[in-house]
Amino acid sequence: MAKSKTKHLSYISVPSQIIPALSYSTLQSLVVSPKKLSSSSASSRFRINRIVSSSPRILLLLLALAFLGTLRLGLRLGPVIPFSPIPCAQVGVRSSSSSFPALSRSSSSSSSPAAEGEFWRQPDGMGYRPCLSFSEEYRGEPPEGRRKYLLVVVAGGLNQQRNQIVDAVVIARILGAALVVPILQVNVVWGDESEFSDIFDMEHFKKVLADDVRVVSSLPSTHVMTRPVVEKRTPLHVSPRWIRARYLKKLNKEGVLLLRGLDSRLSKDLPPDLQKLRCKVAFQALKFAAPIAEMGNKLAMRMRSKGPYLALHLRMEKDVWVRTGCLPGLSTESDRIIQEERTLRPELLTGRSNMSYHDRKLAGLCPLNTLEVARLLKALEAPRNTRIYWAGGEPFGGPAALEPLTREFPHFYSKENISLPGELDRFANKSSLMAAIDYIVCEQSDVFMPSHGGNMGHLMQGHRAFAGHKKFITPNKRQMLPYFLDASLPESEFNRVVKALHQGSVGGPEYRTDKVGKDVTAYPVPECMCNGTAAASAL
Repeated sequence: MAKSKTKHLSYISVPSQIIPALSYSTLQSLVVSPKKLSSSSASSRFRINRIVSSSPRILLLLLALAFLGTLRLGLRLGPVIPFSPIPCAQVGVRSSSSSFPALSRSSSSSSSPAAEGEFWRQPDGMGYRPCLSFSEEYRGEPPEGRRKYLLVVVAGGLNQQRNQIVDAVVIARILGAALVVPILQVNVVWGDESEFSDIFDMEHFKKVLADDVRVVSSLPSTHVMTRPVVEKRTPLHVSPRWIRARYLKKLNKEGVLLLRGLDSRLSKDLPPDLQKLRCKVAFQALKFAAPIAEMGNKLAMRMRSKGPYLALHLRMEKDVWVRTGCLPGLSTESDRIIQEERTLRPELLTGRSNMSYHDRKLAGLCPLNTLEVARLLKALEAPRNTRIYWAGGEPFGGPAALEPLTREFPHFYSKENISLPGELDRFANKSSLMAAIDYIVCEQSDVFMPSHGGNMGHLMQGHRAFAGHKKFITPNKRQMLPYFLDASLPESEFNRVVKALHQGSVGGPEYRTDKVGKDVTAYPVPECMCNGTAAASAL
């Protein structure tokens, strides 16, 4: 029996202010096709005019038909659907009809964001562009990986896993081993059981790295019963020489090496070719799987449909306040809850346990709260009508924690309230997939700003630099926080000082060699990018 074809309709509300924009000529062109108009006589056009002018009911009917025709036209044209502001009370809650007007303005308004204000001006990239030219010596050593295999188990959230996968590829290259597609450990916090191929495009990963490292989906049958060399705890910041001395002899003998806990184990200062390989993995090989890319691109297009937008990565989850030794400052009760949690589990504190909360705050070790984010954006002259995409987990304190920011910038969105009903269902309860969608929307934004450091912020910083130095605001927390705490300082003076502190923190080229111990995936200049002068000197 033939399967019946059911046509599913999407219903999208339209704001009343677009109705006057339907002129009579637009109405007539929607009711009568252009071919019929061109071939019809003047008398037929006269009859239409006469009917419209003589009958208000018919006029209303034609307006309704035009309205529906425009709706259908908008739905056929593509996924770019602009939206109206989400009221503060609805932050974090899916908005159904009120979020999606059907008629969109062209996204061409975002092509020259500088024209809309200083805030949208992009940094001077100084001509730097991706430059991953490997040395002849590197290219002359094709990857082996016929008898030796590297197995890695990566842990943590999405961006922590990405960093470990980057290092796994480099270690495989150092050892001349094939890399078995990394195993993603089930996240103990979020319970996400996603595998590599659920998040990343596996075939693309293999293809891009084909000249660097042989990547296989699983161990061959000849090695399945092999007892692997297991290393559970590699020291921090080890060199390629240490890796070869530690593993190569055993790997040649046993054929399989299993590594766990790779986070920050490989040195940040590697030979130039291995630094380039790091960038190649992070920015070219680790492409998100098609369903994630499609969803992320769709949401980014919706954000861009009315012009440039700002992406914020807000680190305000309960575990962040506990781990950083900081207080959310929402109320006495909320601070008490965080302090009790930290007292019960002191091992969660990430470091400097001898410092008080106040000292940590002044040292710039605490995330900015939403009041501080709002004041910083206002000082940097972000327009009040700035459309903000919020990435991050559920804030401790719920929507009330976001209110100081949404009060100043009411056009505030997340993936939950710019997606259509059911669009995110396939990603539900998959924290890594949801984080990947956030990553795509943030990477495509005109301006990005994190409220705190971390893996997401560092990767986004490097990715935006590699893409042409798109604007990235690095909050200068240590220097500006004393001004936040000075209640006697006039707002105009506060804005002047804070703006001056951030003149050099907007995403322009920064040399990694000036940042001791920093990762090339956060600072890709000069190892992974070059301008005309650098390219000439390299030849």
